[in-house]
This record gives sequence, structure tokens and C-alpha cells, in this order.
Amino acid sequence: MTKATDYFMNGYSCAESVLQVAIDKGLCPAELLPCATAFSGGMGSGCVCGALAALQIIAGWNFGRNNSKGNEVIARAKAKELVEEFKARNQFTCCKILSRGFEGLERKKHCCKMVSDAEEMLELLAGVHV
Repeated sequence: MTKATDYFMNGYSCAESVLQVAIDKGLCPAELLPCATAFSGGMGSGCVCGALAALQIIAGWNFGRNNSKGNEVIARAKAKELVEEFKARNQFTCCKILSRGFEGLERKKHCCKMVSDAEEMLELLAGVHV
């Protein structure tokens, strides 16, 4: 079990779990954690996977406009890289499709893969092994 899946199985949402690991690793401040809540469960509508959405929050924080490490071009390139890598690992980015056929605890266990993948993908944002 990864650190993110541990958070996920113990009450955090998918997005919150990934963001909390990024906070633990110093990739973003703790003040961003509440932002992740709204991205859980496919932004409440089943759209983009919350674990992927958390990666986008972290990418924006690290490489977005007015950031000394980046700009909008770098942030968008990182966003695309994250989506492509997530799709390579899971085929889809849509929460409804990724979790189709699973409910309750079975769904939570199934979603651990996406949460774990997102934690591994933090390397793409850190630029080093995290």
C-alpha cells in the first residue's frame, strides 16, 4: 500500500490523498488541501478522476503563471504530460468510466490503483524520484 492509498482508505478522498502526499513531500503547501475536496469523485459529477485532478492542482502550483519555476506554457505542458501518462496507465481519465461496475468498498479498493498511479506520477512534477 502506498502512502496515498493509505490516506485514501482511511477517510481522505482520492484527490485529497494525492495532494496530501505532495504536501508531505514539500511539493505544495498544506493550504491547498481544501481545494482537492471539490475535485473528488470526478468533481462531484464523475468527470475527471480526482487523483488526476489533484496532480493538475500540484502542477499549477509548481509551474503556473507568476511562479518562478514556470509559466502558463510550462504548466500546460506538464498538464498534458500528466494526462497522457495517466491514460497510458489507465486508458481513461473519466471517473465514471474508471469506476464503472464498482460500488461502495469495492469501488474504493478499485480506485486505489488510480490513487497509487497518481502518487507515482508525482515524480513528473518533482523532477526527481519522490
